[in-house]
Amino acid sequence: MNIPGYINGLRETEPVDLGTPKDQQLKQEDFFQLLTQQLAYQDPFKPADNAEMISQMTAFSTSEGIASMTKQIASLNSVMTSSQALQASSLVGQRVLLPVNTGHWDGKAPVDGVIVAGSGVGNLTITIENEVGQTVRTLNLAGPHKGNVPFAWDGLDNNGEALKSGNYKFKVNGLVNGTGTELNALVFGKVSSVTLGNGTNPNLVNVVGMGGVPLDKVLEIAGGTSA
Repeated sequence: MNIPGYINGLRETEPVDLGTPKDQQLKQEDFFQLLTQQLAYQDPFKPADNAEMISQMTAFSTSEGIASMTKQIASLNSVMTSSQALQASSLVGQRVLLPVNTGHWDGKAPVDGVIVAGSGVGNLTITIENEVGQTVRTLNLAGPHKGNVPFAWDGLDNNGEALKSGNYKFKVNGLVNGTGTELNALVFGKVSSVTLGNGTNPNLVNVVGMGGVPLDKVLEIAGGTSA
């Protein structure tokens, strides 16, 4: 038997027509069909290395697994985004507590919030500043206080005159163990609308006078009107 001629005959055999793929991605069945053809037409004197074949199969399986996981994560992310969008839409018209010390005075409803007093603090002083940093009102809350201390401002200055609508900053100081300490003020804002995210960008609640705030930054929901 003419061995070289036999081998050349195998090499010159026309390849099996696998058909025109519907897309350009190599699927699992395509991979194994190609692998079968590779084994069928390999040189019998130089068979494929087992380790190399196992490596190819492992690499393809890993790639398939990653692709499947990516699709599952994308699907889960879509579900979570939709759920958050539904939750965010229910906040329209509600007041939400935000991790900021700036509030919007609309000329009507009081601006209120919470002071984080911790385990204990003496007298509290709230300094309210306008948008250019001028002090317009000072509020004093006799102590002692601890935990979250509520406060409210009626929109009046130190002379009892109503101020124009706009954003105002609340700075808080208190006595902690006899030492003056700056404390955090958290302010409520009213949600006017919602901007839906797309998986990359988060859902936003649009707060009057303050713009968009990520939904996960909302600390508390307090209803539609302040006390």
